[in-house]
Amino acid sequence: MDHGVSLGAPGLARLVRERAPRLGPVRLVCVDGPAGAGKSTLAERLGQDLGATVIHMDDLYEGWSGLEGGWDRLEEQVLAPLASGRPARYQRYDWVEGAFAEWRDVPVPEHLVVEGCGSAPRALGDRAVLVVWVEAPSELRLARGVARDGEEMRAEWLRWRDLEAAHFAREGTRARADVVVDGTAVLDP
Repeated sequence: MDHGVSLGAPGLARLVRERAPRLGPVRLVCVDGPAGAGKSTLAERLGQDLGATVIHMDDLYEGWSGLEGGWDRLEEQVLAPLASGRPARYQRYDWVEGAFAEWRDVPVPEHLVVEGCGSAPRALGDRAVLVVWVEAPSELRLARGVARDGEEMRAEWLRWRDLEAAHFAREGTRARADVVVDGTAVLDP
């Protein structure tokens, strides 16, 4: 594992392309780490560099209490079908309505980037060609979240921090990552 590497999205994309698919015909990349660390930014950039499908765990959690259930939906609705070489589809959670909404189709891609807290639990096994852990200082992460979601969501962010800390401690996610990325660093152009 490369801790503290300064690889940006282009370097990570090179690593992904060098590896053989492990999820049926798909090269799966998981970008995990705490909320507000910079996972979405890195995943979008990596997705562009790879021409990949990007799925956000935010679309699979059942709201602020859904951290643990998101993985089961990802596994059942997306990973299992793709591992068999079949198209997948998942139901997106609508945070405003507080309910699951439309279904989104996922044709079998060459590269799939899954981003979000809990995207690389032990249950993932060795199906990902790359697991990236993105980290940033706690107060910066909280400030980013509150700036995005509004001051009225601060209590939810604080509660989520406790949930994710327990999840990451139980799963040992950072220690199992292939690469650790500093979420405060500017991404390579």
